[in-house]
Amino acid sequence: MRESEIIATVVQYYEGKLESFGATARGVDWKDEASQTKRFEQFLRLLDIPDRAGRGSLIDFGCGYGALLPFLRGRGLDVQYTGYDPSPRMLDQARAAHQEATFTSDWSSVPRADYIVASGVFNVRLETPLDEWRDYVVRTLETIDAKADQGWAVNFLTGYADEERKRPDLFYADPGFFFDWCRRSASRWVSLLHDYDLYEFTIGVRRRPLSR
Repeated sequence: MRESEIIATVVQYYEGKLESFGATARGVDWKDEASQTKRFEQFLRLLDIPDRAGRGSLIDFGCGYGALLPFLRGRGLDVQYTGYDPSPRMLDQARAAHQEATFTSDWSSVPRADYIVASGVFNVRLETPLDEWRDYVVRTLETIDAKADQGWAVNFLTGYADEERKRPDLFYADPGFFFDWCRRSASRWVSLLHDYDLYEFTIGVRRRPLSR
């Protein structure tokens, strides 16, 4: 499949969820708001996202309806936020809820940022063959890496999930493969979290060691 076809099928899937459940965690295919928040919390464990004393910039890659923005604001993180998503319907919801922020479906127009995060964007592969999906994921990570000045973080469903829990339309990633790719292709400072109560993991890539 061409990359545009892969993205189009995923957009159609998520817009179906949005139509069914609205601008909620279930509308972006999460179980509930608590698990969505837990995923956001892992990003803060991995990246030195500045607080109001040191304002920085952040791109929310695959932002959906913009749920990350109030999470950041609620924790005193006054970053310059840009939300990117290929789904026009998701962006309509995001703009309606967060008129002060920038949202776009044009990646070429998105300026570089200190940090980029991506939550859940690699999970739903549908009928894309596994090898093609993995190649697509790597190309997307290269795209993310190219615009992140200080670092980036993404999450994946884990290949260590119980077999009976796995769905054939989802992508269960090998943590070792992606840690190795990040270490060889992106930075010497790579961290992997596989210690929180979800069947997934989060990888963070930084341009320098954590300050804390």
